[in-house]
Amino acid sequence: MRWDEFQHACPEIASLASARFEKDELVLLGTIRRDGSPRISPCEVDFAEGHLFLGMMWKSKKALDLLRDPRIVVHSVTCDKDGTDGDVKLYGRAIAVDGPDLRQAYRDAIGARTDWAPDEPEFHLFSIDVEAAGYAVFGEGSHALAWDPGNGLRRLPLH
Repeated sequence: MRWDEFQHACPEIASLASARFEKDELVLLGTIRRDGSPRISPCEVDFAEGHLFLGMMWKSKKALDLLRDPRIVVHSVTCDKDGTDGDVKLYGRAIAVDGPDLRQAYRDAIGARTDWAPDEPEFHLFSIDVEAAGYAVFGEGSHALAWDPGNGLRRLPLH
């Protein structure tokens, strides 16, 4: 489901994810390489028009991975080994965005955030279709949340 639909279906994890992504301005992407092995890559994220957008350099390895196999995991960046910052994961598919209106909305969003925007058509743009999500935080108040459309939101014990 598109980002705005995910926000409606699971506001608990969506609000944690959007706050974290907006603060860090960076996520880690898990993609599948041509040989079937995993690849992890950093990527900036932007929100616009109800989408969670990932923009990538033209013909970058991660973009080529997604054009071949759209399965993806989007993971918040983590610098705290104790996990007290919380850890957001979104699982789903990356949908290539070709429409000029959505591409311009992305360019406007990244321009507002960074005072720069990529030139057309020299970048790949994907919208994330969220299929499942998770959140875990450790330390005082540690807990985990998991969500998917079939089971809804669940609070999970951390051991």
